[in-house]
Amino acid sequence: MAARAYWQGQIRLALVSIPVEIYSATKSGAQISFKQIHEPSGKPIHYDKVVTGVGPVDTDEIMKGFEYEKGSYVLLGQDEIDAVKLESKKTLELTQFVDASEIDVLYYEKPYFVVPADDLAEEAFIVLREALRRTKKVGLGQLAMRGREYVVSLKPCGRGMVLETLRYADEVNKAQGYFRDIPDDTPDADLMELAEALIEKKSGAFHPQDFHDRYVDALRDLVERKAKGGKIIEDAGDDAPKKGGSNVVDLMAALKKSMGGAAPAKTEAKPAAKKAPAKRAPAKKRA
Repeated sequence: MAARAYWQGQIRLALVSIPVEIYSATKSGAQISFKQIHEPSGKPIHYDKVVTGVGPVDTDEIMKGFEYEKGSYVLLGQDEIDAVKLESKKTLELTQFVDASEIDVLYYEKPYFVVPADDLAEEAFIVLREALRRTKKVGLGQLAMRGREYVVSLKPCGRGMVLETLRYADEVNKAQGYFRDIPDDTPDADLMELAEALIEKKSGAFHPQDFHDRYVDALRDLVERKAKGGKIIEDAGDDAPKKGGSNVVDLMAALKKSMGGAAPAKTEAKPAAKKAPAKRAPAKKRA
């Protein structure tokens, strides 16, 4: 596989250990990100670390603080935080099996593809996969990865299996608090029949490629149109004259990549009227 394994180790079921590799099952879409730009100069806006009543501070003076009480913080150094991180274990032990319907959808967090690490692991891998499929069960266990411990589920997926990280109970809000005031009435039979008929009429197979992020598509079209219309501002660097070229905001590079590398059509720039060089104001001294 061309992709890099997110985790390598073994799944253990009693005395049986199955070497596996785990790969991320999702990817970031063609998301559009923006930078804040100073319009007159075309330069990106930077953010300084500032303390109220003190002013700018050095990064070596900054620590992480947990608000223990209102206005009171427990300060922690990065070495102290690193000391309590869990070492990534190379074994996922399946300690329990449950019906898939018992796990509320709210608990599922992120999916990963699970494949056998080598040819020798394939037989045991297939046995576990088919056993889960026939019993309609989901395996549960805990796995330490990248400094923290996750509750994970394991279930069949085609020829392979899918591991999903689960949220802990204290990370999920109780639905009762939101649904309490909704009446628990029995709907009218005729209305129910009509609703069921409408659902049946619009039922069909799920094809994820049929759905698009229309907001991202509209933003991409807007930026492309403005770029073709010459609505581009360039950062020429410190004290350097502006030159023609493709030094455009990062957004354009991302758009070109998402469009298969096709460059936007260039527009002919009108010759600008010559202006006398502006005098530079003397730099202000910091207090």
